[in-house]
Amino acid sequence: MRFLYIPILAFLMGGCGIKNDNQPKEEMPSISRPNSFNSDDEMLDYIQKVHLNYMWDGAEITSGMAHERIHPDGIYPSNDQNIVTTGGSGFGMMGLIVGVERGFIDRTKAVERFHKITDYLARADRFHGIWPHWLVGPTGQTKGFGTKDDGGDLVESAFMMQGLLCARQYFQADTPREKELRGKINRLWHEMDFNFYQQDNHDVLYWHWSPTHHWEMNFPLEGYNECLIAYILGASSPTHPIPASAYHKGWARNGSFTSEEAPYGHPLRLQHNAQSGGGPLFWAHYSYIGFSPKGTKDQYADFWEVTRNHALANYAHCVANPNGYRGYNENSWGLTAGYSINGYSAHDPHNDLGVITPTAALSSFPYTPEESMKALKYFYFNQGDKLWGPYGFYDGFSETANWYSNQYLAIDQLTIAPMIENYRTGLIWKLFMSCPEIQEGMKKLGITYSAN
Repeated sequence: MRFLYIPILAFLMGGCGIKNDNQPKEEMPSISRPNSFNSDDEMLDYIQKVHLNYMWDGAEITSGMAHERIHPDGIYPSNDQNIVTTGGSGFGMMGLIVGVERGFIDRTKAVERFHKITDYLARADRFHGIWPHWLVGPTGQTKGFGTKDDGGDLVESAFMMQGLLCARQYFQADTPREKELRGKINRLWHEMDFNFYQQDNHDVLYWHWSPTHHWEMNFPLEGYNECLIAYILGASSPTHPIPASAYHKGWARNGSFTSEEAPYGHPLRLQHNAQSGGGPLFWAHYSYIGFSPKGTKDQYADFWEVTRNHALANYAHCVANPNGYRGYNENSWGLTAGYSINGYSAHDPHNDLGVITPTAALSSFPYTPEESMKALKYFYFNQGDKLWGPYGFYDGFSETANWYSNQYLAIDQLTIAPMIENYRTGLIWKLFMSCPEIQEGMKKLGITYSAN
């Protein structure tokens, strides 16, 4: 999983595979920070607008995609300010759709941005149709995520395609540019070779393949963690599908990944690939920004119960505060992967370092609306400017250590707007679940879905 092997890497500029066209960024009007709001809806509008802006006027100029990280202070110890993220950009694209739907972004300009992104993705490095975790923004070449992780990253690419398919379903106007965009997305989708990532037809998907290290990473995708979407897309692929047996024997570990654990009285139902108490909350977010847990079940669990109870258990842990950290309470909660006092860490109840990561509570709005709204107001009004910057809430803070990050990570920042929208209208869930291929793939895996 990404949080287990994130290194600090030096930025290596190489080649010139994609030329920087120096086109100006599309920008929203300046977004000021109000001291009050007339209603919760007005506040949610504002929060969505500011956070999705990370990938609108904050985007990398050549690709139109999301920077892996943005440090407003300009200090990048690893000199990686031009690295773009595939998975984070997938989340960001779903946020841009929210921006169009709510009138924050002009539809025509958004369509052109999606053309820019899809053209870039078509030229960028791919490995059997699968993008790497990171790309060098100005060139489209692979930026290694680790010593042997210098090729295709199936999970990050699945997050990317989740966003692209939502865009395909959203931009359905009978205009030349929207038709063309749908065609570009379909070509990228059809070129993803999920079958190859079974490594010689094993009944499981593998996370990585490298042209230099081949299968040496040897990381099978076994549940339960954030990787469900790779199996949903793999089973749904119209060109390179995986069999249902890979889902049941690989992801579900032959059914052995069910669990009786119920931290604070909230049954997890599935065995988290972490120590007891539930994994970091991004496990309830990344695969479920497009794929709706609401109304979906398989033979192992009800996905809504799995995700909602995960969020509730995380909340309950912070309220109980067994480690006695300052600032943990019913208004200030949320443990997930992000910046920490001594670098990046995957915070969860077993790895609780006293750091609250705002995206944990805010991206859980569909599951815990009352608890998330309380957290939002605490972060915004009580923490104030200490936790706030040009793209919304900074990545994390610790009242115990009197530490406040002044930096952003795409994977945390860009889940907020689409997940709040799923709470408000279910828009992104509706788009993804409307894909005919996804509907067929779920049937193949034995997943039932009711939109009501």
